[in-house]
Amino acid sequence: MSTEATLLERCDSKCELCAADTKLNAYPVPPESLVTVDYAAMLCDKCLAEIEDPQDINHWRCLNDSMWSQVPQVQVLAWRQLTRLNSESWAQDALDMMYMEEDTKTWAMKGMSADDKPFDCNGVELKKGDDVTVIKDLPVKGTNQVIKQGTVIRGISIGSDPKLVSGKANGGQSMYVIAEFCRKK
Repeated sequence: MSTEATLLERCDSKCELCAADTKLNAYPVPPESLVTVDYAAMLCDKCLAEIEDPQDINHWRCLNDSMWSQVPQVQVLAWRQLTRLNSESWAQDALDMMYMEEDTKTWAMKGMSADDKPFDCNGVELKKGDDVTVIKDLPVKGTNQVIKQGTVIRGISIGSDPKLVSGKANGGQSMYVIAEFCRKK
């Protein structure tokens, strides 16, 4: 039996992320580049088009189901998409519930681009809800104000640009700060 036929049998001819029964394509899960039964997933055209850059946020609510797949490569893809969408509360909630074996999680993290996740000055990944401390005085664009070194920003959020984190500091003042100028508390 060919690799594609085995993959189609495994997924019951439905997209392994959204369960669409349209035309399917074998997708090698990075960092793998070859389509094999152990390192590929069957995806519909919609999922394939948005796998690297999700645009239709509501489409990805399908991950609430596919994240529970017993197929490691499907778990990896679901975790990566939820991580990219973690500024959405439903995606963050799903990530908090998701369980993966350690080697599967390592695979998932290995294939992520550093651009997809915010890191503090020590290379520690920042997550929604973390508290951070500003490590140097930072001028606020368009004003003569400065965010002082040592300012604590509580309960950060991560938006569409993972290099920026936002949160409240100084008595409830909301601000955006470049993640690399922060240290996780």
